Amino acid sequence: MSEELHNALKEAREALGLTQGALAERVGVSRKTINTVENGVFVPSTVLALKLAAALGRPVEALFRLA
Repeated sequence: MSEELHNALKEAREALGLTQGALAERVGVSRKTINTVENGVFVPSTVLALKLAAALGRPVEALFRLA
């Protein structure tokens, strides 16, 4: 069984009016890391997923789901 991780990171970020760079600064990663997570190229670690959720004020389950 093959599962993929889907995310709503871009939508949540844009809803707050944040750029990829601004979100990256908030969580201590590069803008490129945010870009690759948003595009499904990179699966974030648990720590990064939790930091992203906290920075966006959302539960991690609202940002990431298996499909």
